Amino acid sequence: MAYRSDMPHRQGDRRRDRGQVAIEYLGFLPVLLIVAMAGVQLGLIAYTAQQAGTAARAGARSSSLDQGAQAACAAAVSSWLAGGTSCGTSGGGDEVTVTARVDIPSVVPGWDFGSAGRSATMPVDH
Repeated sequence: MAYRSDMPHRQGDRRRDRGQVAIEYLGFLPVLLIVAMAGVQLGLIAYTAQQAGTAARAGARSSSLDQGAQAACAAAVSSWLAGGTSCGTSGGGDEVTVTARVDIPSVVPGWDFGSAGRSATMPVDH
């Protein structure tokens, strides 16, 4: 017999379908979690790159005034990123270049995303 939409459902059919939506949602939940974690990680990478640029500019400004770059670099970034911040100074003559590297935090323990690096050049104040 063909199925017709106006025929009443049998009680056995309803019992079999009862948990179907919950099972489908549980199957899709890991995909949603991975997408959310990837979004958070991309945000952390962008934020760390921005903080590296800020650290490089602050370090270059401080170094151009002959006050040292490392302390200014660490002070310019967020406190939870300061421990993974390093600055290197190069140049000579009339300008100084500072390269800042900030370790990228990871949402997933055990995954290393390396560090974000930015450089800034400032004229030396005589």
